[in-house]
Amino acid sequence: MLEIARTLTNAGFETWCVGGAVRDALLGNVHLDWDLATAARPPEVQRLFKRTIPVGIKFGTVGVVDRTGRMHEVTTFRRDFNADGRHAEVEFGVSLHDDLARRDFTINAMAWDPIGHRLEDPFGGRADLERRVVRAVGDPDARFQEDRLRALRAIRFASRFGFEIDPATWGAIQRSAPHFGRLSAERVKQELDKTMEQVRRPSEALARWQSSGAFATLIPALHALPDRYRLACDAMAMPGLSTRPLRRTLRFAALFAGLPATTLRETLKALKFSNLETAAIVSLTGNWNELDHTISQRLVEQQRASHSAGLGIPDRDLRPWVAAIGRTRVAAFGRLTAAIWWADRTLGVAAPTALQARALHRRLLTIAFRDPIEIGDLALDGDDLRRLGVPPGPSLGRVLQQLLALVLEDPARNSVHVLSQEVARLTDV
Repeated sequence: MLEIARTLTNAGFETWCVGGAVRDALLGNVHLDWDLATAARPPEVQRLFKRTIPVGIKFGTVGVVDRTGRMHEVTTFRRDFNADGRHAEVEFGVSLHDDLARRDFTINAMAWDPIGHRLEDPFGGRADLERRVVRAVGDPDARFQEDRLRALRAIRFASRFGFEIDPATWGAIQRSAPHFGRLSAERVKQELDKTMEQVRRPSEALARWQSSGAFATLIPALHALPDRYRLACDAMAMPGLSTRPLRRTLRFAALFAGLPATTLRETLKALKFSNLETAAIVSLTGNWNELDHTISQRLVEQQRASHSAGLGIPDRDLRPWVAAIGRTRVAAFGRLTAAIWWADRTLGVAAPTALQARALHRRLLTIAFRDPIEIGDLALDGDDLRRLGVPPGPSLGRVLQQLLALVLEDPARNSVHVLSQEVARLTDV
């Protein structure tokens, strides 16, 4: 980054580090993605550097690849005009101050001179960092009219850093909420993704979405979101529940777990969730809604009857649950269930203990990868059944399901001899 800045400066172009890297550096956080703002226009940047990528020429941004292979965005000083709440045209040939004035929040509207070691902070961003507050640059209503997504970004930044939102800025967020419908579904989904990925405890951000009116406009199905589902999203960052590759999907599953299946599918489709993520969320929430009451009621009753925090459920009762969930979903199901139970306990609602949740998780995983729980695990397959006289069609499928039920009760019965005898008995009936 320093070499790029020096090249631009030596060519006579004023150049500063800008954006989140400056904010994070002042907060003491390591940030490797340093972006630059410069007086140079895109063609001049491309002329000065051998390895460039035209990532956003229309908006003045050129990607410059440094000698380590890392790309840094270099953007011409610019000013927005003709903003409509979703998009804006940009004007070049302005000053650094004009460029900073177009940014969303004071904590993001600072610039650092990497050569002269000077901080440019015309809107008091450093003081707001020290006060731990998110405040819009200038008139917050004007900032949010330029781009409605900024209101949601304010919520994310405040929740991510544990900051308060400046009262005037919060008021503008609430006034902006009825206009969020102008935002594309893709941008809303991206903001939700960032919240689930970047915020350690998303429940605070989700509570602000709810109280500001954002849910009412953008995701009406979540407008009356019960606290348990919002709070359950926080549990995914707790020891024993955190699993980074799945965290975002699990948090979404927790958030949407209270929705009926039809509403859930419609909501995910409207938000442009991918088919893969939709399938995972629908499967997890469906399993949870189908099984949670049975499982949790049994464990809570066990607590009351025996004052035991253990599991105390035999494998023959657990195997049908594993079969219903599916081998590949058991780990995620266990984490989702434990998260919602944790939320219930936090809210003072009777729920299985953390010890019971961990024991259940371990037992379900053990059964999933030890015992036969799927038709494909049976010692006999469809071809074997046809050779034993079972005709193709629905009757063959019913026999396979009956054999699976037999094996779920006792895996020792999963042998060619025992299952063949069972087939003979079933076809004689």
